[in-house]
Amino acid sequence: MSELLTASHITKQFQNHKALDDVSLSVPENSIFGLLGPNGAGKTTLIRIINQITGPDSGEILFHGEKLHERHIERIGYLPEERGLYRKMEVGEQALYLAQLKGLSRAEAMKRLKYWFEKFEITGWWKKKIEELSKGMQQKVQFIVTVLHEPSLIILDEPFSGFDPINANLIKNEILELKKKGSTIIFSTHNMGSVEELCDHIALINKSRKILDGPVKEIRKTYKTNTYEISFEGNMLAFTHNLWTGAELLGKKEEDGITSATIKLLGKTSINDVINSVLPHIQMHGLKEVVPSMNDIFISCVSAENVVLSNHLTE
Repeated sequence: MSELLTASHITKQFQNHKALDDVSLSVPENSIFGLLGPNGAGKTTLIRIINQITGPDSGEILFHGEKLHERHIERIGYLPEERGLYRKMEVGEQALYLAQLKGLSRAEAMKRLKYWFEKFEITGWWKKKIEELSKGMQQKVQFIVTVLHEPSLIILDEPFSGFDPINANLIKNEILELKKKGSTIIFSTHNMGSVEELCDHIALINKSRKILDGPVKEIRKTYKTNTYEISFEGNMLAFTHNLWTGAELLGKKEEDGITSATIKLLGKTSINDVINSVLPHIQMHGLKEVVPSMNDIFISCVSAENVVLSNHLTE
């Protein structure tokens, strides 16, 4: 898979604050790329550098293999976290204006806006002023304006902010549809559930440094802990006894006569070894591997990095 965008050794300092410290990452073409991190980590600074709102102190960004240039702006769609619509302008007038700034003719902009306004069921908003709309309604308009010119790279900074669950789901479906049509999406969020649902790749930035990146599936595999949940009927004592020294019982719960035991494999013990040991003593109902969620991985990585940085400062 080719890279649509590559950032190499990006550094950015604001007075006494280092916003980005030697950050490198690659965004594969036709992927949904999650840019993750706590507040103040440096995500928005990196996004602004990609959008050429500000420049890096050092480092380089390539877009389709070319050094990032002003001409690339028309191929990028950007939905900022701090919304940027003119509150006194009418919705339709503003949408037309912003579409033409991105290079569309008035006629083509009208054609595409008609499609999107009908799709989002907002044709009645055309003459309304932005200030008359709720935050969620404004968000819908800005999302349309962001994707209207069919950019090859779409950058969404906290796109679900202000949406109720129904409209958040609508936007999720549109993001997946845009990817299906060939767009590449950089998706910055605190919502780890959305990351699990949407993202192919992620990069995690903490305190200005990248601390983790890669395909979501590979990252989750890397952080597996050999933990399983076994559901069964039978004697809990016999189950525990027959784990022997091959597994540790981490916890259990019972519901309607079914026990669900969470175990962690030890040493070179395989899950097949455990099943063979306990199966003569229980009636097994189910087995599933307990894989850490992206939220668990996020918390683990950020906590570990903060400890390292804290120890470094006290040395």
